[in-house]
Amino acid sequence: MNNYLILGFTLGVFFVSSCKTEKAAVQQVTEITNKAESDSLAGEDKFKILKLIREKESLISGYQASAKRDFDLLHTDLDLAFDWKRQAVIGKARLKLVPFFYPQKELVLDAKDFEVGAIFLLKGENQNKLNYRYDEKQLRIYLPEFFTSKDTFEVEINYTAFPERNSGSGSEAITDNKGLYFIDPLDTIPGKPSMIWTQGETEHNSKWFPTIDKPNERFTQLFKLTVPDSMISVSNGELIKQEKIGNGLRIDHWEMKLPHAPYLAAIAIGNFGKVEAKWRDIPLGYYVEKGFEKGASKVFENTPEMIGFFEEKLGVNFPWPKYDQIVVRDFVSGAMENTTASIFMEELRLDVREAIDSEWDYIIAHELFHQWFGDLVTTESWANLTLNEAFANYSEYLWNEHKYGNDQAALKLVTEMEGYFAEAETKQVDLIRFNYADSEDMFDSHSYNKGGVILHMLRKHLGDEAFFKGLNEYLVKHAFQSVEVHDLRLAFEKVSGEDLNWFFNQWFLDKGHPELFFEVDYSQPDNILISAYQIQDLESNPLFQLPIEVSWYENEMRKTKTLKMTRAFQQLALENGTPVTQVYIDEGKNLLARRTQEVSAGQYAVQFKESSLGVARYEALDSLVVREAKDQLLEILPLALKDDFWSVRENVLGYLQNDPEWRTQIMGLEEMVYDLAEKDPKNSVRAAAIDLLATWDSDKYQTTFFRLSNDSSYLIASSALMGLVGAAENPVELSVIERFATDRNFRITIPVAEYYILQGVAGKGKWFLDRLDQLSGEGLYYYLGYFSEYFSRYPEEGEISAKAKLLSQMENNSKSYLRRGAFLALLSFADDQEIIAQISRLVDKETDQELKNYYNYFLDTLK
Repeated sequence: MNNYLILGFTLGVFFVSSCKTEKAAVQQVTEITNKAESDSLAGEDKFKILKLIREKESLISGYQASAKRDFDLLHTDLDLAFDWKRQAVIGKARLKLVPFFYPQKELVLDAKDFEVGAIFLLKGENQNKLNYRYDEKQLRIYLPEFFTSKDTFEVEINYTAFPERNSGSGSEAITDNKGLYFIDPLDTIPGKPSMIWTQGETEHNSKWFPTIDKPNERFTQLFKLTVPDSMISVSNGELIKQEKIGNGLRIDHWEMKLPHAPYLAAIAIGNFGKVEAKWRDIPLGYYVEKGFEKGASKVFENTPEMIGFFEEKLGVNFPWPKYDQIVVRDFVSGAMENTTASIFMEELRLDVREAIDSEWDYIIAHELFHQWFGDLVTTESWANLTLNEAFANYSEYLWNEHKYGNDQAALKLVTEMEGYFAEAETKQVDLIRFNYADSEDMFDSHSYNKGGVILHMLRKHLGDEAFFKGLNEYLVKHAFQSVEVHDLRLAFEKVSGEDLNWFFNQWFLDKGHPELFFEVDYSQPDNILISAYQIQDLESNPLFQLPIEVSWYENEMRKTKTLKMTRAFQQLALENGTPVTQVYIDEGKNLLARRTQEVSAGQYAVQFKESSLGVARYEALDSLVVREAKDQLLEILPLALKDDFWSVRENVLGYLQNDPEWRTQIMGLEEMVYDLAEKDPKNSVRAAAIDLLATWDSDKYQTTFFRLSNDSSYLIASSALMGLVGAAENPVELSVIERFATDRNFRITIPVAEYYILQGVAGKGKWFLDRLDQLSGEGLYYYLGYFSEYFSRYPEEGEISAKAKLLSQMENNSKSYLRRGAFLALLSFADDQEIIAQISRLVDKETDQELKNYYNYFLDTLK
């Protein structure tokens, strides 16, 4: 028998077998469908069968696969000029590509809202014109012949891009999708600089240059940017050349020699000032509007230390040739981790005095850590987004732990958990999920908050040495590559020698979280018995394997024991030996779980007094306040004011504002608060103490408030000024307040506005209108209520202009929370039917559905 006969016989058997299997499968599906449609089944059973079929079909049809790679995009060369009047990008793109594996004759590029000119195939000095088809989203280029994986070729595309066309809403994290933004392009807004910046994530860079706009693509690049001589450009990589071309223009050449994903390409153009710094031989640049350089030095001053800290933890040096951080106006996100050139929202644009109280380390660390996790090693699909964002989220914990201590880091972790739990009330999905409607849907508290906490739990499980060595293995092995979640698991398994499928399956590849109920039996003080129950819905959530840490104190020494929970109900005999009267479950708040346990007010008081963990003392104080446990609070409040953890001190001061009776019930309390106002090392605590003194007796402390209103810290000065304004018996003189009226910081503006409103100061309409134009971000949000209050009380001061400005904010502000703030401010004029009609018009135009629902709730109430 020859080979051909053997092959034929084998294939024959295969086809027969396959045919039988197919027929059986068809028959089975037909029977199921017929059953569902027949009258022999009860209606409920029919519904269940059909629902099951539709769910299974939906999983297939809705599956968002990683992008198929027909080509490998090797290099992108862009020659760009900018038409500021038309808000257009005039571009010439040269792309170097090679078929990924299979021969190809058509090249499909993402190119949204272009006007496309000639396209050429480049061969040396020769140009061969190519035919193409364009549907406003993708550009299909017809190659003259099949190219194989051995054929590298170049195409040139001439185009004009219009980012403004068909722009719309993005996600919770990224609020728009233009890709490239012209800010005040014709310089028509007083006090607002003209600039250009980009925001490419998820797939928005194809709004300004043609590319394969997928996260599993990587290329090197050379961007040649024609910019005004008066402006500075910043982009990925290094500035290798600048050439003046006349007419007040210059071409800047930015070269990126190391490959990165398309969404990480970026440019920023503006009249920036630059602060220069360095980490070893890596140049660092902090770009801000001119006049804010000294503030930027303070805001970004920890960047070199952060890089060194992350390098030490990861065992991988900063992988890029430089690192710039650029602060821009009207950014559509908090920040974006473009390779070597992170862009930040304008809230980080602070002068030197504002920067004293800067608390932006968390976002600076977040974007910096992305340079390793996201830029060096990149998610291969948006389904795996948490491989970028969980790490960046967890970097905030790592930096807090290193720079500010375990207590602050632990409280930050609790904040992340609460953000996830709030979302989980209405949304519980797999962390890694391929069935999403839009890639923007992945930017949620699952990918960020939950992912970060999961990494923390994995670190606790493996131990620091194995955890960070696993990260090193992951980064080194996959440098300049795209990854999926199994790559991360395998790296940790290689280092630890442990099968971690159980951990990844329950946390990364499933949804939900544990809901735990605990009972503690103290009847044998030397052998405490703990009963633990998992009570989450097991039809939709996994039964989790969990480490439950139990801790207690013996002679002020903290001791622990861990229960490995693998069942729905388990018991742990502590075998503590030395009798104890109180134990703590997950005292450090390291477990992503909702916990229920009967804890008395007396036990919380003991917890506050004996716990060595600031986050546990914070929890105890908070719980006593919620319970209004006055007997225990009489003892705990003075202790809280002296607590080592600043957040506990700040929290108790805020609570005391809500109940003025404590002032007389605790001996020496007022003196303790005054001492904090004068001497606490944390400015936010001093400000909270001043706020409390003002609540208790604003007139009594006028001398102190006057002195502190000139403090260098805006937090302290603002609280002191508000205390001055609040005096009832002897209101502060107008001349005193006028000294502060020219200060443009919102923390000073608000107490001045409060004074003008309370004292009915006439002639301040222009001041209020000017301030609205000058403020932005959170400062504008807080100011809007004062603005509308003044003009609703004193319409003769410019009510018509005030209404017009609020309507403009509600219609045009790019930030949804500021549109919401303008809407709420407009409700001060709700008795004006014309205003209600205008509001309703803007509600109909609102593209953010959640915000639109919010508007309609209030409008329905008004009606």
